[in-house]
Amino acid sequence: MIAREECQAACGYHPVEAGWYLAQMGFFAVVVPTLNAAADWPLFAPALLQNVRPEDVLILDSSSTDGTVDLAKAAGFQVHSIQRADFNHGGTRQLAVDLLPHADILVYLTQDAILADSKDIETLLTAFIDPDVVAAYGRQLPRQGAGPIESHARSFNYPALSDVRTLKMRDSLGVKTIFISNSFAAYRRSALKEVGGFPSNTIFGEDTIVAAKLLLAHQKVAYVAEAQVYHSHPYTWMQEFRRYFDIGVLHSRERWLQEDFGKAGNEGKRFVLSELKYLWPRHMWLIPSTIVRTCLKLIGYRLGKAEHRLSPAWKRRISMHSSFWQ
Repeated sequence: MIAREECQAACGYHPVEAGWYLAQMGFFAVVVPTLNAAADWPLFAPALLQNVRPEDVLILDSSSTDGTVDLAKAAGFQVHSIQRADFNHGGTRQLAVDLLPHADILVYLTQDAILADSKDIETLLTAFIDPDVVAAYGRQLPRQGAGPIESHARSFNYPALSDVRTLKMRDSLGVKTIFISNSFAAYRRSALKEVGGFPSNTIFGEDTIVAAKLLLAHQKVAYVAEAQVYHSHPYTWMQEFRRYFDIGVLHSRERWLQEDFGKAGNEGKRFVLSELKYLWPRHMWLIPSTIVRTCLKLIGYRLGKAEHRLSPAWKRRISMHSSFWQ
């Protein structure tokens, strides 16, 4: 096993230089759900350790088999292990709230979200200077080597301009009002408690559900474009189909999201038009692929909305989160 001091030195952690602001605050924790994160570790851990003290990090590991737990302990992180079958996007993140009773603000990262700068977490937390801001999320940049379709998705959903959202903005933004991502987001504990915490039985989208509840409670959600991570995925056609099936399931089971904030159709149309404009003319050869991809997204979404008509076996076969249907 690597010694803790050796690992921290290799990762670039220096107590005086890294995370000094956060160390003074003393009221936050960083939560990272992991599953076989060893491949991500060489990029993920150094970036995180340049932002925070290791003792401020909780790794929630789902019974990894690649040495993730040893790597996390060597870095000085707190580690809590759960059975892989017990992982749930909302329930596992709520577990962190319960395990960290002294953290007033909880910052959530995913294992493949690489902090872009040594001040990104500090920058994200500045949103909470406004006492009415109860949640904040950062900008996600395309990973190194990302293709045009992957890059456009990030530029569309994570623009360069920060904003603060309130319930009143749903009239102009619609369902986009509740957009947030737990790949890099933070929440006030007190506000989470007031809305019942993260849901324990959702296929995914626990962040969206919480953001919607917070806004309905007349709180504010901030998008902090200056706080950045590298995080994107080169989804195949079938992965897009599966992902949108799960989005359809979310909207089918949480109908109130669209009833209170509007349907996703208009936002989807805006995305497609933006994507076509982005690809023309420099990447015009990708347009046929984009059309097929868009059709598969639509089919997957509609199947997800009608998931009550499908057998559990078919749902497991179609879903990106097949373990949800076990």
